Amino acid sequence: MKIIRYADANDQIKFASLQPDGSALELDGDILGSFTVSGRKAGVKKLLAPLDPRAILCIGLNYKKHAHETKCEIPQYPILFFKNPSSVQHPNDPVLIPTALKSTKVDYEVELVIVIGKTCKNVAVSDALDYVFGYTCGNDVSARDWQKFGGGGQWCLAKTFDTFAPLGPCLVTKDEIPDPNTLTVKTILNGRVLQNSNTSDMIFSCAEIISFLSKATTLLPGTVIFTGTPEGVGMGRDPFVWMQPGDSVTVEIEKIGALTNPVELEK
Repeated sequence: MKIIRYADANDQIKFASLQPDGSALELDGDILGSFTVSGRKAGVKKLLAPLDPRAILCIGLNYKKHAHETKCEIPQYPILFFKNPSSVQHPNDPVLIPTALKSTKVDYEVELVIVIGKTCKNVAVSDALDYVFGYTCGNDVSARDWQKFGGGGQWCLAKTFDTFAPLGPCLVTKDEIPDPNTLTVKTILNGRVLQNSNTSDMIFSCAEIISFLSKATTLLPGTVIFTGTPEGVGMGRDPFVWMQPGDSVTVEIEKIGALTNPVELEK
């Protein structure tokens, strides 16, 4: 099932199931609990990020070719950093280039995003996907100047500015993606394909990531996990490619869809 989150004509936030004809039917209940598909057509005034995350966990340097392009060694364990939930942005709303903490090196990163569906702790790799509710597209927007020179060696500041975590356009339940490590992933900037890879190139699989993150740590329902980006980022190109005001950036993942955001300066 493909699930969207939206605001209706009365600005009430609801969920709906996308239908083959392009329409959507309202959902009753809790998508992370028990829910049913109603017969009521959804009146979508504005498409929203498919959920309001409980937490945002992110894995860095998780594709072999991306490690090569950045001249980094293959990590022994998954590299974890965090984004503030306030960094989430909706489909079609702008990614804002920071001006209050000025950045001139804002990069794109297509990422498969895991949505945890039930409380998860100390799970084995073989059981890890049982705790997944579904998957969505994410863009791990990154201010490389703050990442390299302004964060004291930590990545969180550079990756947690407002609007730096676009999610969407929908949430696809795990039954439609039995193997998340076989999906084509792309970034398209102003019509130019800059990232074109497959989740099979991950260093740590989705199941391995969930299992590792759950060790001695409880992952709550509604937690989202950005699983890393492949080669082709702006930082890895010669010359560098940074997003600019007026750009349009799309991240696209097989079986999920395309998430597009314009790029603007923070006011």
